[in-house]
Amino acid sequence: MVNSETIDVTLKVNGEVRGVKIEPRVTLLDALREYLGLTGTKKGCNQGACGACTVLVDGRRINSCLTLAAMNEGKEITTIEGLAKGDELHPMQAAFIKHDAFQCGYCTPGQICSAIGLITEGHIDSDEEIREWMSGNLCRCGAYTNIVAAIREVAPGGENASV
Repeated sequence: MVNSETIDVTLKVNGEVRGVKIEPRVTLLDALREYLGLTGTKKGCNQGACGACTVLVDGRRINSCLTLAAMNEGKEITTIEGLAKGDELHPMQAAFIKHDAFQCGYCTPGQICSAIGLITEGHIDSDEEIREWMSGNLCRCGAYTNIVAAIREVAPGGENASV
């Protein structure tokens, strides 16, 4: 028998405070997609191995499939939907387009959030370091070279540095 007890959780997502009534075992990924309608964050492996579900929590990248929604109460959660300012894309989104850093696009939201976190964390000393720190985000289409180019452009010292 499934326990149907629910709890009230308040999440601050993309600058907006939103309340949800969920079971305690609901992951942040499922809360975002199923309860808040933010479907940009993708469910890939649901085991933290592919990075499709990467979002930023308090500026750091996390796999939203591996954390419970309730554990993120009071934290600043940013999804792919929260990066653009109106019609103005985030510099990383624009760089991904410019460098053709995606093909099918399924992994792109997680890749972009991870790339922003990577820069914030300071893991940009070389292309090899970028590849290593982005290795948790898989791209079945193989756009890795273009992803590194997009990150390089937005990183400090890059052509479009601003993260």
